[in-house]
Amino acid sequence: MTRSHRVAFAVAAAAVFSLSCGAPAEAGRCFKKAASGTGSTMSSAKFQVYEALLQSFDWGVWATYMATGSTPGYKVSPNYRCAKGGLGYNCKGVARICKTS
Repeated sequence: MTRSHRVAFAVAAAAVFSLSCGAPAEAGRCFKKAASGTGSTMSSAKFQVYEALLQSFDWGVWATYMATGSTPGYKVSPNYRCAKGGLGYNCKGVARICKTS
């Protein structure tokens, strides 16, 4: 593959990725995300799930949550299903995420 083909492929891949990401949610709009996590305690497994949920839609919100414990601009309502296994507990979570501003 020539250099120009590699560059063209990289540009096309970036374009497809950016189109698949979609626009940020509008205020009042809600969507659902799902994630799973494992931890030595149930609370640590739920924390892993919550982090993954935040990362799945906005890394900036995740970073703010890690620094302040809040999710500005979003209301995140997770539901968890946990069981013993793996390194302690495995949790799966589904969250309804609503844009507030």
